[in-house]
Amino acid sequence: MKNKITQLFNIQYPIIQGGMIWVSGYKLAAAVSNAGGLGLIGAGSMYPEVLRAHIQKCKKATDKPFGVNVPMLYPQIDEIIDIIIEEGVKIVFTSAGNPKTWTAHLKAKGITVVHVVSSVKFALKAQNAGVDAVVCEGFEAGGHNGREETTTFTLIPMVKEQLEIPVIAAGGIGSGRGMLAAMVLGADAVQIGSRFAATEESSAHANFKERIVAVNDGDTHLTLKELAPVRLIKNKFFEEVQELYQNKPSIDDLKKLLGRARAKKGMFEGDLENGELEIGQIAGLIHEILPAKTVLQDIIKEFEEVKSNLSRL
Repeated sequence: MKNKITQLFNIQYPIIQGGMIWVSGYKLAAAVSNAGGLGLIGAGSMYPEVLRAHIQKCKKATDKPFGVNVPMLYPQIDEIIDIIIEEGVKIVFTSAGNPKTWTAHLKAKGITVVHVVSSVKFALKAQNAGVDAVVCEGFEAGGHNGREETTTFTLIPMVKEQLEIPVIAAGGIGSGRGMLAAMVLGADAVQIGSRFAATEESSAHANFKERIVAVNDGDTHLTLKELAPVRLIKNKFFEEVQELYQNKPSIDDLKKLLGRARAKKGMFEGDLENGELEIGQIAGLIHEILPAKTVLQDIIKEFEEVKSNLSRL
């Protein structure tokens, strides 16, 4: 499957594994890259030297291209960028910040840069900043979302209409059918997070993986919009947030309840009651924990089968 994205990253399939916090370590990134997609290490939950270790281990685990996802609000962003350059990483996905801040610096080092956006406005800003492609992430996605609440299948054609650079669809995609639908709407590739969170190589806690498999439609909800909108599985912590909203809380009240390391507690340590359980709406279609290679192969197989069936109509 050759197109703009497979050629840009030198990969076999136009599938990118989302660089999720507490989920996307080197084992998952290497497994996806070895299977023909593009694996991403999620730097957002790693101290600088932990990221360095994951990059070095990933280089030993795969000879295929892989990248690093970097939330630009990270407090030690300078160190993170230096490590990425020092370790020779050639692909960086940036998010949660202004793409102008680091794009030129990274591209000057020969690094391909992709930025995550949630609207046409920010997609155009990213293109103007010089990024090589954008990830357009819709309202269905897990974890931190944009404030626009635009759905993926509305966002993709609107962005594609305005941009000249390749567009990667994200949010609510976890199957071959979803991949095909996104590409029919104009996407050059898909970025998949939640489906890869529930894989054997994911660094998420086993409790969290099992909870993902148990999710039904309506079990996730976008909340904490005053801080940074985040889609969570409903649990005890989520209900505490909802109760607090009944009293018209201040931002400080919300921050106090959130505290520190909520996502780590839920996703990495497996506290299903008191932790943040970040996952997308597509979790309702995830029914088993599989190897990442199997997930990718199943997506491609379904994509080709459905595409072939449609061509007969």
